[in-house]
Amino acid sequence: MLDPRLLRAFVAIADTGSFTQAADRLHMTQSTISQQLGRLEQAIGRDLIDRTARPVQPTASGERLLGHARRILSLQQEAEVLLADPVGTAAIRIGVPDDVVTLAMTRTFASFSEQHREMRLDVTTGLSRDLTRRFRNGEFDIIIVKEPTASADHRATFPEAIGWFESSDNSRPWPDPVPLVAFPPGGLYRETMFERIEREQRGWYIAFTASSLQSVVVAVEAGLGLSLLPIGATAGRRVRRLAGFDQEPAMVVSLYSWERSGAVEALVAAMTAVLADRFQHAGA
Repeated sequence: MLDPRLLRAFVAIADTGSFTQAADRLHMTQSTISQQLGRLEQAIGRDLIDRTARPVQPTASGERLLGHARRILSLQQEAEVLLADPVGTAAIRIGVPDDVVTLAMTRTFASFSEQHREMRLDVTTGLSRDLTRRFRNGEFDIIIVKEPTASADHRATFPEAIGWFESSDNSRPWPDPVPLVAFPPGGLYRETMFERIEREQRGWYIAFTASSLQSVVVAVEAGLGLSLLPIGATAGRRVRRLAGFDQEPAMVVSLYSWERSGAVEALVAAMTAVLADRFQHAGA
C-alpha cells in the first residue's frame, strides 16, 4: 500500500517543479520532502522525478503514477471529510407492527432525524410477540407492540378496539367449518379467534395466513374468510362487522424503551404523542 504522505510529497514536487517550493507548500523542510520522495521511489523500485532537469519533472514512471496519486489523495480527502461528519453514526433500533408505521409516525421519524443528524433510525416491522421477545433480548431500543395487557415497565399504553369482520361483498351465510384469515402461529388474535369460534360451537379451518395486517385485511375484503381485526384498521375498507358476534375485549398498544434520557427519550415522547392522537381520538 502506498503511503499517502509520500504520494503527497511526490505530487507537490511534480506540480511545482521544485523541491524547495514543494517543501513550502507542505510546510516541511527540503530535506524531509526529499526523504519522502526517496522512500516512495524505493517502495516502487523506480525513479519518479528527474532531478537533473530544470525545473525538475516526472520521469516516464512518474508520469504514469501521477494521475493515480492524485485520485488516491482525492479519495483520502473525501473519506476524511465523510468521517468528520457524525451524521448517521449512532443507531436507534425500533420495532413496530406494520400498521403503526403511519404517515404521522414517519413524519415524526423525519422530524427527529432532521434535529438529530447523528442518529440513524433502524425500523423493523413484525409480529408483536416476536418484537417483544427481541426487545427483552436487547435487540431493540424502542418497541411498539399489541398485547392483551401491558407489562409493568411500559412507557405508554392505549386501548385498541377489535371486532369480527367479513367481506362487505359477502351475501351468503358462512359454512361450517368456518374459513378464517389469520396471522401465522404466534401472531396476534390467532388463539382468540379459535377460542371464540369454538365457544360458538362451530368448526373452523385456516383458509389464509399472512404476516402483515394489510395482507390480512385484503384477504378478508376478497372473501377468503372471517377475521378478528382492529376496528380502526377497517375504515374505508370493503369489510363489515360480522352479525351476531359481539365486540371482543380491547387489546392494548404499548410502547417500551430501555433509555429514559437524551435523544432516545425525545423520540419516545414524540412517538407516544402520535399514538395518543391516534388511539385517544379513536376512542372519543
